[in-house]
This record gives sequence, structure tokens and C-alpha cells, in this order.
Amino acid sequence: MAGDLVVPDDARGLVVFAHGSGSSRHSPRNRYVAGALNEAGLATLLFDLLTPEEEADRANVFAIGLLAERLLERTGRAREQPECAGLPIGYFGASTGAAAALWAASQPGNEIAAVVSRGGRPDLAGPRLEAVRAPTLLVVGGRDPVVVELNEEARGRMRAECRLTVVPGATHLFEEPGALDTVADLARDWFVTHFAGPRKPE
Repeated sequence: MAGDLVVPDDARGLVVFAHGSGSSRHSPRNRYVAGALNEAGLATLLFDLLTPEEEADRANVFAIGLLAERLLERTGRAREQPECAGLPIGYFGASTGAAAALWAASQPGNEIAAVVSRGGRPDLAGPRLEAVRAPTLLVVGGRDPVVVELNEEARGRMRAECRLTVVPGATHLFEEPGALDTVADLARDWFVTHFAGPRKPE
């Protein structure tokens, strides 16, 4: 599965993206956020969670366990890259990708510094939510009431630090003027805050 890794000089951390259903590493929204994170000195990795053949089976798009497994595999590979060695790692998930990110973050031994969800479905992570240890930011559009409610319920089930931020006037895809900029700013601040600290020994 192809991927795009960008590592700025003196990177402060690595953010691995998990795209949503019907999307890919080429998602313009995720790439926009990734660019903003790169400008803030954060490395980013965007990759396809499924092969084209797997995507043809719609059930795979909602197979959160499978998506989380792929995310874990790529996280492990990223840690082996010399330019990423010792960097704290965070997840940025959209839609079903947010559930996969939280599922992966709940796994023992997978040290994740922070998670950000954009218009995500954290509820699909089910009982794994209670095992998440990483500080989590849930960002939802104010004009996406069903997803707002699902995120509120998920927040109530999490034991880790969890903040829900509703972006006024934004719909599910944050296509309104300035909405995606707000998401990028929120994600940048969350990751920078939780990535703070010395780089781990390689």
C-alpha cells in the first residue's frame, strides 16, 4: 500500500493519517491539514488503508479492526525509518478512520502521544474507547448534528483526556470557508502541545 511521508527539518513529531470511507491518501482535506502540520514542523504520513481490490468490497470500509491493523502495521514501519526514529507519534483520523485510529491507539505497546478526529465516528471503536490512553481531540461540524451526538456519547465513554470541539456552521466535510483552516489550527495546537518534550533516544 502506497504512502507519502514528509519529514520537515527538526521535526517535533509524526502524525499518521487514517482516511475515511470512500477516501484515500489523496484526500484533499487531509492533505490540506497535513500541509499545515508540516509548516508547524510536524512530520506527516498519509497512506491507503486498503488495496483497490479490498476497497471494492464495501464491507471492508467499515471493518474497523482491519483498518486498525493496517494502521498499526504502518505505525511500526514508520518507527523504523531513520528520519522518524524517536519522534512522538500521533493519529489524525477522519470519518471511519477516526475509529481505526482510536482502536489502534488502544493497543498495548503502541505508544501514541495524541489523537485528533475530524468529523469522525469514534463510536465505531466500540469497547476499545475505554482502553485509549492518548489525549484525544474530537472535532465536529456544528451542522452535523448526528455526528455531534455520536461524538458526545463516545467522549463520555473515554477514560483518557478527551475534548470535543464543535466548529460553528461547519457541515460533515468542513467545506465551508474557513472551516478546514479551523480544523488544521486545532489539530496543530493539539499535536504540538502533546508532542512537547525531548526527542526519545533512537
